[in-house]
Amino acid sequence: MRLWHQDLIIKLPSQQLLGQHRELCALRGLGWNKRHSVVDYVFEYPYEYLYAFHLLVMNEMENRGYQVDELWKNMCYRGKRIGFDTFLLNQGMVVIDRPIYQEHNDTYLQECIDNLHRKGVDI
Repeated sequence: MRLWHQDLIIKLPSQQLLGQHRELCALRGLGWNKRHSVVDYVFEYPYEYLYAFHLLVMNEMENRGYQVDELWKNMCYRGKRIGFDTFLLNQGMVVIDRPIYQEHNDTYLQECIDNLHRKGVDI
């Protein structure tokens, strides 16, 4: 499980873009707070950050002509097994910087590019 560097979202091949959507759905659902070495940093931020990242992915999917289930565009939606849940939402306004995750720095960008290259994908 990996979140690609956010600057790569618009460059990802369809397979990786759709895979990213599936992983984000899983993280927003029952995977929330289930530790995984590659994405542990996600759980140190408010849930709204994950939602904002997912919006980037869903927007790119729609730009490419894919249809996204409208339910996922609701921040409180956590998948079919959970449904809607406001428990994770902060009570105040959350200010999200760019990049959304500070871990998505130049070093991480190169790691992601190298990872894609090993999969035979040139960006």
